[in-house]
Amino acid sequence: TYEAIRISAPLLQKISPERIRNELERILTQPRASDAFRILKDTELLDVFLPELLPMNGCDQPPEYHPEGDVWIHTLLLLDHLKSPTFTLAMGALLHDVGKPATQTFEDRIRFNQHEKVGARTTQDICKRLRLSNEETERIVWLVAQHMRIAVTPDMKESKRKRLVREDGFAELLELMRVDCMASHADLSAYDWIKDYAENIPEEAVRPKPLINGQDLIVLGYAPGPMFKEILTAVEDAQLEGEIDTRDAALERVKSDWPIKPQA
Repeated sequence: TYEAIRISAPLLQKISPERIRNELERILTQPRASDAFRILKDTELLDVFLPELLPMNGCDQPPEYHPEGDVWIHTLLLLDHLKSPTFTLAMGALLHDVGKPATQTFEDRIRFNQHEKVGARTTQDICKRLRLSNEETERIVWLVAQHMRIAVTPDMKESKRKRLVREDGFAELLELMRVDCMASHADLSAYDWIKDYAENIPEEAVRPKPLINGQDLIVLGYAPGPMFKEILTAVEDAQLEGEIDTRDAALERVKSDWPIKPQA
C-alpha cells in the first residue's frame, strides 16, 4: 500500500487545494497528528503539497535548547502536545519553525536569526496556495511571526506587553508557547509568568478608555492626516505605561511633543 501511494503521490496535484486544506485540518486537529505526518513524509505526499517542511528533517538545532533533536523531530513532538487545537493554532504549530532551515548559521552555536520573519513569509505563501480564508491566513501568519516575541514578554515595555496580551490571538499564541517549550527544553517558567500576568491584569488596564481622539487634535489646530495615528498611538502608549491618566495631561503631552509650527 505504501508503495502504491508513493507511486501515485504526484496525482495529488490534480486534487483541489480546498480539498487538501480540509483533509489537512482533519489531520492536525485530531490526536496523533505526528504519526500522520511521518506517513505523509514517507509516502512522499508531503513533497507534493507541503514541500517547505522537508528541509526541517536533518536541520540541527543547538542541543542546549533543543535536546530532542532536529527541527522536524521538534515539530512532530510539538504537534503531540496540542490538546484539541483549533485549525489555526495547529497550523501555527506546524509552521512555526518553517523559516529555520533557510536561516541556519553556525556561530558561537547554531542560530536561526530572524527565522520567525522568514517563516511568516513562507507561511503566507503556503496559506495562499492552500486557499485558506483571509481570517485563517492572518491568524496563522501572526502566530508564526510572534512565536519568538512572546518569550521576551517579561522584558517588554508595559505598553507593548499590554498590546500583545489584548490581541485576539493571544490565547493561541500562549498555547503555542507552551507546546513549543514542552517539545524542547520543557522549562515553563516564562510561560507561567506570562499566563499569570495575562490572567490577573484588569481589563481596564489592558484596554483603557482613550483619553483623546482625532477631534481633539483638530480642535488643537492639527490638520487631519497620517500623523494622527502616530500621535494617538503615542498618547495611548503613555497611558498604558501609566505616565498620564487624564485628558488634560494627554493634551499637554501632544502640544509638547508635536508642537504646531507657526504659519510663514
